[in-house]
Amino acid sequence: MLKKINHVGIVVKSLEDSIPFYRDQLGMTFEGTEEVAEQKVRVAFLQIGESRIELLEPTSEDSPVAKFLEKKGEGVHHMAYEVDDVEVALTKMKEKGVRLIDETPRRGAHNSLIAFLHPKATGGVLTEICQAGEH
Repeated sequence: MLKKINHVGIVVKSLEDSIPFYRDQLGMTFEGTEEVAEQKVRVAFLQIGESRIELLEPTSEDSPVAKFLEKKGEGVHHMAYEVDDVEVALTKMKEKGVRLIDETPRRGAHNSLIAFLHPKATGGVLTEICQAGEH
C-alpha cells in the first residue's frame, strides 16, 4: 500500500531563515514555496533523492503548526508516505483499527490529497498519507 517516503515535515519559525541551510549548506534542490490556506501554513519544498523535506511556517497563531511550534519548538513534525489512493488507504487503515485524525482526505500542497493518522496509533509519530497531485 505505501509506495515511498514522500516527505518529512519540519516546523520552522521562518521559511526565509530556514531555506538557506537546506538549499545552500546541505545542497538540496529548492522547489519553491506555497501557501496552504486551509492548513494555515506556508510550505517550502526541497528535493533530496526521491523524497522531499517540507518546511512548514504557520500563517496564523491558531494553526496546528503554530501550536506545535509554541509547545515543542522547531523540529520534525510528521512523516508522509505516498500511496496511490488515499481513500483506499484510509479505508484499509480503519479496517485494521488504526486511529485516524482525518476520516476523509483533504487538500494539501501541490494539489495533493492528504490524511493524517493519529500519533497514538503510530508510536507517537504524526503520520501523513498522501496521494500526489500536480507539481
